[in-house]
Amino acid sequence: MRVASLAGRLQLLHGDYALDVAVASGGRFGPDPLSAYDEWAEFTQWMSTVEFEESSATRFLAADLDSPVGRPSQIFAIGLNYAEHAAESRMTLPEHPVVFTKFASSLAGADVEVVLSGERVDWEAELVVVIGKAGRNISAEQAWDHVAGLAVGQDLSDRAVQSRGNPAQFSLGKSFEKYAPVGPVTPLSQLPAGSDRDALRITSVLVDTDGTSRTLQDGSTADLIFSISEIIHRLSATVEFRPGDLIFTGTPSGVGLGRDPQEFLRSGHVLTTEIEGLGSITQRML
Repeated sequence: MRVASLAGRLQLLHGDYALDVAVASGGRFGPDPLSAYDEWAEFTQWMSTVEFEESSATRFLAADLDSPVGRPSQIFAIGLNYAEHAAESRMTLPEHPVVFTKFASSLAGADVEVVLSGERVDWEAELVVVIGKAGRNISAEQAWDHVAGLAVGQDLSDRAVQSRGNPAQFSLGKSFEKYAPVGPVTPLSQLPAGSDRDALRITSVLVDTDGTSRTLQDGSTADLIFSISEIIHRLSATVEFRPGDLIFTGTPSGVGLGRDPQEFLRSGHVLTTEIEGLGSITQRML
């Protein structure tokens, strides 16, 4: 089962069906999607007892899904976190995590239409970490204890805005409407048997206006320069993580900016991002 939001209400997903948590739990857990992360241990314990029956659930479409955590208090994003992506960006490998944000108003669900903000909008497939336990000064060894689950994300980026001026404006260029689509959250306990949470295949595929399809990115989170544990450890030395916070962990090589010639998203393009064991998300460009 995965955790999601439909019409602003917390849901459990199984196949094509959604179960309203507030109703199914008899009010033990409220309808606010963010509230589950405030009581993540209790929520996942209850979730393990749920017998998912289609008769008590409703069929849904991916396009009906909202951002799975509503409006988190903090969104962190890590730049240049794959060596090959740093190389294609003509940047040296960072000694410390390169941190920026995507503002919460850019969050969107798993299957959305995106109005492009300009002629240089790029794709960046990303693994998104969802925090389920607050904390500061978290050790790398304890970092995974603070993770609620994982999700598929896209860090859509207007490169013209991002590089406008000196220094660059990473956060603004990456925060237009629906530029932070995120799929349903897969709790760590729900990862498929045999999955390695530190080595998940991540791909992005583009369908062009003529119907042709090609893979743009194909990587593994095993190649992260700063692992999830290390990111949480380093960030928590400065900030206090809060339940429901999101971390966009970086993108593998294959972005449009690094191609020769450079290539960007156009109206009519359909972009699908998939991560092993977590599902996929799709954006249709307008």
